[in-house]
Amino acid sequence: MHKDRTSYPKRKALLYQQLQELPKKYKVLALVRMEKVRSSQLLPLRKKFKDEIEIVSIKDKVAQKAFSTLKIPGIEKMIDSLKGQCLFMFTNMSPFKLNVLLSKNKIKLAARGGDIASIDVIIPAKNTGIAPGPILTDFKEAGVATKIDQGTVWITKESIPAKKGQVISAKLATLLGKLDIKPIEAGIALNAALEEGKHFVKDDLTIDVEKYRNAFSQAHQEAVSLAIEAAYTTSDTIKQILAKASQSSRSVSIESGYVTDDTKEQILQKAHAQAQGLVSKSKDYKPD
Repeated sequence: MHKDRTSYPKRKALLYQQLQELPKKYKVLALVRMEKVRSSQLLPLRKKFKDEIEIVSIKDKVAQKAFSTLKIPGIEKMIDSLKGQCLFMFTNMSPFKLNVLLSKNKIKLAARGGDIASIDVIIPAKNTGIAPGPILTDFKEAGVATKIDQGTVWITKESIPAKKGQVISAKLATLLGKLDIKPIEAGIALNAALEEGKHFVKDDLTIDVEKYRNAFSQAHQEAVSLAIEAAYTTSDTIKQILAKASQSSRSVSIESGYVTDDTKEQILQKAHAQAQGLVSKSKDYKPD
């Protein structure tokens, strides 16, 4: 129906122009599919990263037309990733760092029926300020103890109607909304990214930071242990190498009976223990 359209709404035309200019301005173009993102998640991100990231939300058809005019290596792979309402992030930071930042900047959202609780859903004891009525049935079904006092509903005991990982029903979601309890932690994850001609998909961009931190820590410890064993001196190993050498020389000195101020006590203790052992054996000796 709009195949031969030659004019577009002002806002859409402006977005189209941005999608032609921003990929030339920044090193990284990142894509987020909007079907799993709520608009309330975007405002805090825009404010927090306004000097580092430019965010554009637009339909896939407009984006495809805008990108198809660009002579940027790898842009055709990004065009193939476009579907439905799209969110684009333009930045000069690494797409891997961007994905980690996004995962750390989660926000609390009100629940919808069918959502999975990100945390234990705790309803504290308090005056709800809500007038009694049909909502009492919702409290009862959620297992929340209540009373009516001074014309409002009071929750008399803290309760947990849903634990982390459980599905939140539509009725419970409505009740939580009235109590202003937000049990959903929502973050944004990149679906694809283009960095100076290199195209990355979602699995490429997903990094388990803790896993890599532990791996680096283990590798460092193993490298230090190997350096100490090989007597390879560095600022990190010199103390341990000298301590090991000192201990080894003490052991050799004690074993060989070489008396020094540092070893004489241990040598005498060892000799005494050996003498005691000989005395004990001689007492048990019975000649044939």
